[in-house]
Amino acid sequence: MKNKPIIVFKNIFFSFDKLSVIKNGNFKIFSNEFIGIIGPNGGGKTTALKLMLGFLKPQKGKISVLNCPPKETRSFIGYVPQTKAYDKQFPISVLELILTGALSRLSFFGRYPKAVYQKAKNLLSLFDLKKYKDFPFSSLSGGQAQKALLARALIGDPKILLLDEPTANIDVQTEKQIFTLLKKFKKTKTILIVTHNFDAIIQNVDRVLCFRSEISSMKPEDVCSHFSLGMYHKKVEMQNG
Repeated sequence: MKNKPIIVFKNIFFSFDKLSVIKNGNFKIFSNEFIGIIGPNGGGKTTALKLMLGFLKPQKGKISVLNCPPKETRSFIGYVPQTKAYDKQFPISVLELILTGALSRLSFFGRYPKAVYQKAKNLLSLFDLKKYKDFPFSSLSGGQAQKALLARALIGDPKILLLDEPTANIDVQTEKQIFTLLKKFKKTKTILIVTHNFDAIIQNVDRVLCFRSEISSMKPEDVCSHFSLGMYHKKVEMQNG
C-alpha cells in the first residue's frame, strides 16, 4: 500500500490575514488509505481539504495531489463540504442533485449519457434513496441529505474522497450506515474524513491526522480519551510513513 504517496503536504504554512491556521504542516497520504482528521475548531481541518482542492493556496510550502498541483486534479476528487455550505431550499430534486456531480459529462445539448443516469440510479439504491429520487432535496432528513451529497460526490468515480463532517447532526444508525459504505469504497478510493466522533474514528479508519496548527499522525488506537474531551495535546510525535 505504502508506495508513492498520492497527497503530500511539505512545510505548509497558511494564515487568514495574520491568523495562523496551519504552521509547518507535513504529512503524506497513500493510495486506498482511510484517514480520519480530528482537531479543535480553527485547527485547520477544513482549510487542509480546501488546500488539497486548490481552492486555497499556502503562503509557504508545497502541496502535491496525484503528483500534480492541486488545481490540476480536482476532476479526480469527490468533495462533500459541511452541510451549511448547501442551500437546501434550492429547487432541485434528489436525482438532479446527484447528477450535478457529473456536470462535466453533459453533452452539448445539456443531456447526460445513459451510463451517468444508470450510475445515479445505482447510487440511489446503494444509499437507500431510490424512493426519494423525485423528492425535493429540501424535503430530506439530515441523514438522507448527507447520503445524497455523498452519492453526488461519488457519481464521477473519484480516486480521492474528501468529506468534511459528513456525519454531523445525524442519527447514530445513519452514521453507522455511512461508515459501513465508506469502508467498502476504501477498496478503490483514498478517503479523508473530518469528524468529531472519536469512537467512529477508532473503529473505522486506518490512520488519524490531528490538526492543532501543527499536524500529527497517529494510529487510531493511540487516540487517547483526552481527545474525546477536546483536550488536544500541544504536540504528538509524528508517525508519518
